[in-house]
Amino acid sequence: MNVLFLTIGKIENAEGHTIYLDLLREFRDRGHTVYCVSPNERKLGRPTSYTVESGMHLLRVKVGNLQKCGMIEKGISTLLLEGQYKAAVKKYFRGVKFDLILYSTPPITLCGVIRYIKQRDGARTYLMLKDIFPQNAIDMGVLRTGGWKGILYRFFRRKEKKLYALSDRIGCMSEANADYVLKHNPEIPAERVEIFPNSIEFFDKSITAQERALIREKYGLAEDKRVFVYGGNLGRPQGIPFLIDCLRANAAREDAFFLIVGAGTEYGRLEAFFAEEAPKNARLLSHLPKEDYDRLVAACDVGLIFLDHRFTIPNFPSRLLAYMQAGLPVLAATDPNTDIGKVIVEGGFGWWCESNSVADFSRTIDEILAADTKALGENAKQYLKDNYTVQKGYGIICK
Repeated sequence: MNVLFLTIGKIENAEGHTIYLDLLREFRDRGHTVYCVSPNERKLGRPTSYTVESGMHLLRVKVGNLQKCGMIEKGISTLLLEGQYKAAVKKYFRGVKFDLILYSTPPITLCGVIRYIKQRDGARTYLMLKDIFPQNAIDMGVLRTGGWKGILYRFFRRKEKKLYALSDRIGCMSEANADYVLKHNPEIPAERVEIFPNSIEFFDKSITAQERALIREKYGLAEDKRVFVYGGNLGRPQGIPFLIDCLRANAAREDAFFLIVGAGTEYGRLEAFFAEEAPKNARLLSHLPKEDYDRLVAACDVGLIFLDHRFTIPNFPSRLLAYMQAGLPVLAATDPNTDIGKVIVEGGFGWWCESNSVADFSRTIDEILAADTKALGENAKQYLKDNYTVQKGYGIICK
């Protein structure tokens, strides 16, 4: 089977570990031929290129800037992407007949290229729904339903519905995710929507006691304290003001340490808080290389997930899997619409509280400090192996 994957994520190499590359390698290893189309952003200064790496066909298309740029520039680049991808597919893959097209959200603006290949080849189409846009932009106050921003909202909402209509299957990350899509898009037949969780290639990333001690010494993490780690994007969706309030409210604790690692649009806000208040039981680190980050997480005790309380869409952050792979239990502080907290609690590998009550967060920290986090971390690892591997994901798509 010839499989085409369309993404706006940068693919540095075919052996990288992301939820998408892990899944694509599973297809490759099962005997399928995998083709990927990804961007070469203008700021990189690279032309369009087509290579075969590790048995996968990688087409990197020169496009405008999509990440770490202004909103207007990003918007224009996203709108132009559809035509650029379509032209590249016509040029480089004109002799290839695709059987399956895989794609995720974001973006929602690839309808043209998906429709073209689907009609040309009679391919099946599978949407891996990771982001519900434009509603998430409404929730965060980036778009509105009225005024000139309302015009943009209605434009993108039409694009969203077209993408759903083109998709033979819509794979949602959780039950709440699937329920939301069907409730707000009643024209979609229920049998076309299914649960397709985030999945990864499982590796046991736990470390020895000696390695743990060396890593903690390197980063100044005391052995006698429970270390809570947040790693990943630091932007509006993560509700950084609430995170700061939680750090401030727990600054006097001597039995817990909070480590924040990442980058994003709200990093400066966190940086200013650390500079002004200098909490003694917390530290902020900028983005680390993946290998260093993975080892650092494995040396901590509890993983943290934050989501802005304004969300009406049920997000399910993929960083959960990184914590589980390292054998860490998880504390999720989120809006009440996502079911990630329900999965964590019922799975027996962590805790949940709403991201609008600092007092509840602090009470949950008290509960965690009295818990057997090592045993709960083992539960997390087992739950990952039972539910979130690429073998499971491959089976869902191929059935």
